[in-house]
Amino acid sequence: MLDFLKQLFGFGPKVDIAALLKNGATVIDVRTKGEYAGGHVKGSVNIPLDQIGKHIEKLKQRQPIITCCASGMRSGSAASILRSKGVEAYNGGSWVNVRSEMQ
Repeated sequence: MLDFLKQLFGFGPKVDIAALLKNGATVIDVRTKGEYAGGHVKGSVNIPLDQIGKHIEKLKQRQPIITCCASGMRSGSAASILRSKGVEAYNGGSWVNVRSEMQ
């Protein structure tokens, strides 16, 4: 059960976020517009979690996707939703974590 939950929320095997970013991955920040306005990863796209399903086809064209949020919970849910729709997606955790991987 614990392994299932880890996989569902993107806490499975470690992914090299820095390598994905270096190779052109798209960062999707799934926080609210207000949270995003308070700080975000440079070049990221803001699609709040509750709207992610409306953007599946567009995101399929921008693979791979790295999702981020404030803590990693919403981004884990978003990555899981995207993977279930055939999108190569990874949970980057917090946006601060993803930003640090860019340096």
